[in-house]
Amino acid sequence: MPRPLNIEDHLRILADEAPNQIALISPQGTMSYAELEQASSDCASGLERSGISRGTRTVLMVTPGPEMLILAFGLIKLRAIPILIDPGMGLRNLKKCLEECGPEAFIGIPKAHLARILLGWGRGSVRRKVMVGGFPFPGTISWSTVMEKGRRFPVDREQGSPDDLAAIVFTSGSTGIPKGVVYTHRMFSAQARLLKESFNIAEGEVDLATFPLFALYDPALRMTTVFPRMDFTQPGKVDPMEIIGPIQEHRVTHMFGSPALLNRVGRFGKERGIKMPTIKRVLSAGAPVSDQVLDAFAEMLSPEALIHTPYGATEALPVSSISHLEREEIGGVAEGKGVCVGRALPGVDLRIVGLSDEPIPTWNDELGTETGAVGEITVRGDNVSPEYFKRDEATRLAKIPVPGGGFYHRMGDLGYRDDQGRIWFCGRKSHRVQIPGGTLFTVPCEGIFNAHPAVYRTALVGVVRAGKELPVLCVELESGFEGDRENVRAELLETGSRYEMTSQIKTILFHSGFPVDIRHNAKIFREKLAVWAQEELK
Repeated sequence: MPRPLNIEDHLRILADEAPNQIALISPQGTMSYAELEQASSDCASGLERSGISRGTRTVLMVTPGPEMLILAFGLIKLRAIPILIDPGMGLRNLKKCLEECGPEAFIGIPKAHLARILLGWGRGSVRRKVMVGGFPFPGTISWSTVMEKGRRFPVDREQGSPDDLAAIVFTSGSTGIPKGVVYTHRMFSAQARLLKESFNIAEGEVDLATFPLFALYDPALRMTTVFPRMDFTQPGKVDPMEIIGPIQEHRVTHMFGSPALLNRVGRFGKERGIKMPTIKRVLSAGAPVSDQVLDAFAEMLSPEALIHTPYGATEALPVSSISHLEREEIGGVAEGKGVCVGRALPGVDLRIVGLSDEPIPTWNDELGTETGAVGEITVRGDNVSPEYFKRDEATRLAKIPVPGGGFYHRMGDLGYRDDQGRIWFCGRKSHRVQIPGGTLFTVPCEGIFNAHPAVYRTALVGVVRAGKELPVLCVELESGFEGDRENVRAELLETGSRYEMTSQIKTILFHSGFPVDIRHNAKIFREKLAVWAQEELK
């Protein structure tokens, strides 16, 4: 049986079949697939000549663009282990993550190396250091030197197994302690295949990469990658024209955008009547996307274009998906039904199991819930990570072994399946608010209040008062409504009284700007809001 194609195989094949096809476009220039294939091979050889070899755990902290893509493919070809960490998870968490995974090499821009030295990242474990850009610090080697070594002394490398460790990708920590997710080569390939088949991506399309990790899939999808000029850590503050301009100039057909980015660009474009007719599809994930954001962005697109809101997580993606047109047709968000995330994608086995915070030692079909009952979403498939790196207890909590082999991954998300087979997302399991009368789920409750025109977004949290959990609605207003807080409060309380699930929410606090994750600027740090609310109510 032939070995399944890995991510780097697609790059090699495309470089052979269409060497002059543009692989990437960035503010620094363009690169063909033949040039990307050669550069990443030179990079792999140069890294090996510089002491980074198969199995070397290697932190990669470089600015998204050509260097990032060349280095990522170089490490993958070398069978070294890239460690990908969100810089926005906080310095304490970042140091803890690095200590946990014990990196042996560190590749980064000068700012990253400076932080490594001052904050002690990888102290005691990092042996090889590569500087990308700037003058090399003492003890580091420049990336230009690495590339020169690779060009002069190419190295033949053995192929590995699809189940080899390919990368360690850390979760953002937006819903708990960041954990290193083990990615295998099989998992990368399965995700690329799911993206291609589920969204009908055709050869020769052009992708705007506002979430850089997705650029790794583009060779497998036979797409050209366009890197916009933006701060990738702050998509919610992007200059809209730095997104619209490249889309129009390079005739972009496909893009991924966090809800925060779509909100900013959509509002800007809607106000000015801007159109982007070349776009065929938009993917938006990372947090629930409001109907208002989808509607505004859709106005910039052709009637045939679709905005998909795929559901998934670092541990498993994509899992399911729904288009904005189907969401619009079925509605339900403002009525407290939750957010519909569509049907499970082909090849993904999705089950809803009963609520439990304890490990589940073995799978049996009796764990499943009835249609319409809220439970925890679990998934099984080649696109799912097998474990967390050096986190045995977290793995035990998140995986349900299946007799005979395999496992279901517990997403930590709550939802239910409707009678049409669609999945409705109801929020994180850890965010549910348990009150004397029952359990409140965040997303269904918030959807009712988010329909108010003065509300930008809301977050339901639990605050302990007199030994019991009190439901508190935190509200972030649209600009221009700050002076109308008391009227908005009264109207929200009246709205909440109409629904059984929100009738017991009597406490509303206004917040100037919710703390959110840095990766998507969309996941709300409800744990931080709960602490803030507790202090406000003293």
